[in-house]
Amino acid sequence: MSPSSLPIIPCIIALRHCDAFFFSSSHPRHVLTRRFVCLALTALLLVPMIATPALAEWDEDNWLWNIIGPERLALGDEFGCHGYEGVDIREDPLVVEDCRDYLVGFTDSSRWGQNPVSFGHPNGAVMAETATSLQNAGFSIIGDMIEGDSHSLELVQRTTSLEKGQADLEALENAEADSLISIYWVARWYDVKIREDKGAISLLESQDIWFTTWGEWHGHRDSSESFNRILNSEPTTQSYQISNFDDSNWDVPGTALFEWSEAPNQILFDGESALLIPTSQRHLITGVRPIEGGAFITAAPGVTIDLIFDTANVSVSKTPQTTFNGLHHSVTIVGHHVTNLHEWSSDFYNSPLRFTWLIERPAALEMNWHLPVIAIAVLIATPATIKWLVARDQESQNVGPVDTDTL
Repeated sequence: MSPSSLPIIPCIIALRHCDAFFFSSSHPRHVLTRRFVCLALTALLLVPMIATPALAEWDEDNWLWNIIGPERLALGDEFGCHGYEGVDIREDPLVVEDCRDYLVGFTDSSRWGQNPVSFGHPNGAVMAETATSLQNAGFSIIGDMIEGDSHSLELVQRTTSLEKGQADLEALENAEADSLISIYWVARWYDVKIREDKGAISLLESQDIWFTTWGEWHGHRDSSESFNRILNSEPTTQSYQISNFDDSNWDVPGTALFEWSEAPNQILFDGESALLIPTSQRHLITGVRPIEGGAFITAAPGVTIDLIFDTANVSVSKTPQTTFNGLHHSVTIVGHHVTNLHEWSSDFYNSPLRFTWLIERPAALEMNWHLPVIAIAVLIATPATIKWLVARDQESQNVGPVDTDTL
């Protein structure tokens, strides 16, 4: 017998007693009394069995810090926030900071920074008060079905879904250059497990695109726009540096296309030879990818880039790149309402896709067990009480013999 069937046993016992009450040949007054007791007892037993469990306190997803969380973080995924399960941040803005604290208590948000920057906002309009709460908690990016003003928060809109049969393959095939494709994913909807669209996944994995996350994409864009030339004493060396380095920001590398009239004989990062980035590289790393007449250079903020030429006064131009490594556009899969990281990520262990996980603290379920205890106590006490009442009535009214063993 399974544990889930145990609460039904008292109900079965109660119904058997009801049979005895209804079909005995006792005095009508006794039958009426028995019917009342039977119905009351059965109702008392059924209420706690069919009542919705009460939500109490909050649970924790231990996969955030056990095995899966560290693995996904090392791969390049991002952990953002989605609040607390069942709570609307527009009604309870304190949940914004609570979710942030819950997340950073167990994991860094990204390999580029500790604190989360991305938040899954409920569909619809963003209230000014909600935006202020998000900004005060350190969030700068929201998504992904927002209407109206985002109140200075970076906005990511949903492109399509990864659910089987729901993916817009045309949108994935015809994405604009340098755009960010944000794809919705949820592993479970109530008690229904959602299946991923394998055709959409195969299409994405076959494209020359950058697999990234919300925070990484925005941080890379900002860093890419911050390459500046810095002075040095060597006439044959030109030096550059990303100048937006700030301890409070994520340390996300940026990319610029450098073009020159004469190729440098050496490119150094902080005095060390820069790594070569393969053309096929689809995850963000630092280094140099040479092309004809120039190179895509990706460097972290604060790193000094030295281009060493054979002659002085070489003409060099630089163009910020929205997309890493000269790839066509960018894609991230966004896990919404992630209450169980294992369940949400289990179908993607060997995939090159990268995910923005919007973590939601799960509610803990607490059963109201006091009602079944009371019901069982009543079940035990009722037969003895009825026997006593019937015997007393028999004596006082001189009613014929009653077989109390059938009660």
